[in-house]
Amino acid sequence: MKNQTKHMFYGLASFLTLLTPVLIIGAMIVPPMFSDIPIYYDKITITISAILILLSIAAHKPLNDKYLKYKELAEYDEFGQRKGRRRYDYSKEQRDMLDLQRMADMERILPQSTIKRITKRGSDDPDHDMKNLIGLAPVKQKMSEMAARMAFERSDRKHKKSPKEARHMVFYGSPGTGKTTVARIITGFLYKYKYIKQNKCIEVDGNFLKSTTPDDTATKVKYIIRSAYGGVLFIDEAYALKDDGFGCGKEAIATLIKEMEDHRDEFILILAGYRDEMRELLSANPGFHSRIKEYLDFPDYNEKELRQIFRFMAKEKGYTIEKTAYLAFDLRMKKEKRLSSYGNARTVRNVLEETIDRHSFNFINKKMPKEMKHELQYMDINQNIDPNKI
Repeated sequence: MKNQTKHMFYGLASFLTLLTPVLIIGAMIVPPMFSDIPIYYDKITITISAILILLSIAAHKPLNDKYLKYKELAEYDEFGQRKGRRRYDYSKEQRDMLDLQRMADMERILPQSTIKRITKRGSDDPDHDMKNLIGLAPVKQKMSEMAARMAFERSDRKHKKSPKEARHMVFYGSPGTGKTTVARIITGFLYKYKYIKQNKCIEVDGNFLKSTTPDDTATKVKYIIRSAYGGVLFIDEAYALKDDGFGCGKEAIATLIKEMEDHRDEFILILAGYRDEMRELLSANPGFHSRIKEYLDFPDYNEKELRQIFRFMAKEKGYTIEKTAYLAFDLRMKKEKRLSSYGNARTVRNVLEETIDRHSFNFINKKMPKEMKHELQYMDINQNIDPNKI
């Protein structure tokens, strides 16, 4: 049933729970008042009447809560704004005031500027972008299978009319292994094959979902999810949602799981993070397991792939790399891998930025000829690690 139909159904049911006791009591009291002959009721009639009255009273609150919930969903869109000029219980002035209050609450918990900042566009050419990914062979294989399944269902007429299953996912992997990039590519595939209505990916991390109180956290998570309607919600470092002692993490997880069930056709959820921490999160919350369909394991980059990433990033900034410079780069990366702060492609980017700084210094101080201005050299790459790094 649509929200409008549910709202009317539960409204009628709630009204009947109020009406039933009145009718039963009235039927037992009124007739004797107008009868010259005494009317007596047997125990069975009295017992059944009492049970019906008690059941009506007990059912009223949950049915009325459902009525109010679907009334709100029928009247307001996912951004807390009124859909139309329907007249329920409030005047126009009261409705406008409610709109302002809702917008103010949303702005306090999740400003529009933040929604704009965390909303990214999915890949416009997912096949090309997937093909050009460096490394990640098992991830590309899995994506190819997923894309083939989507294309198959799209081409098969009998699947076009059947409801599509929600393809919620988990990405396992270390930092800097391309999980965000892959999320955008998958968003592109999902949009291409009509699994989502908009080519957008809302990108946040686990800590971002939490607010100052459990109630505000639940509201914030709902706002974020509704901002992701029609697209993908990507939560990196999702293991940060584990209970923090204040109940906010627990509330965020409970809200996520409920929204995954209640609105499974509205958005796709991707949870990402370290392997061990993510497995711990999923094991502690069985509700995730039953709703997640795909698991992608992101391997760390090997030496050859790190070189390719270094060259690609340098090219983006307008630099080439002298052959012997790769030797210095390899030595530096071996040392970086021993640190707990090692982050695959993120570390490569940091090393590149440091290398460009040293290259600029060497060039300005005439330690190389002018023709090497945009060619990174062996001397530009510091093979030693800052002792303050861990």
